[in-house]
Amino acid sequence: MQRVLLSLIIGAVVGLGIGLFLGWVQFPAQPVNSPASALADRYKDDYTVMVARAYVHDGDLTGAFDRLRTLEAANIPAFVQEITERTISASGDVSDIQMLVALSAGLGRLTPIMEPYRQAQVAGP
Repeated sequence: MQRVLLSLIIGAVVGLGIGLFLGWVQFPAQPVNSPASALADRYKDDYTVMVARAYVHDGDLTGAFDRLRTLEAANIPAFVQEITERTISASGDVSDIQMLVALSAGLGRLTPIMEPYRQAQVAGP
């Protein structure tokens, strides 16, 4: 029984040592500084909602525009309008829709589908 236990312990230590050597020395993870424009559409939408929340909180349209510029969209107001309409069509979270509508309105891209959400009261911080 001691022989089996000793073999298991030695095997675990050797396996752990080999695993650590391979993971840290031989094949370490390479950090990649990907631009925000490389995000999947879902995460671009999430980022845009976060920017819209910040815009509603501080009212800084220029800051919101600069933050959205990192996504490298060709036309930022049209990009926000598209995300807003897509979120409305997908029956997204009402709070997110209200934030996106406020940002879209600030960018001058308010459409009829957004009107019901614009008239709803947006809760402050």
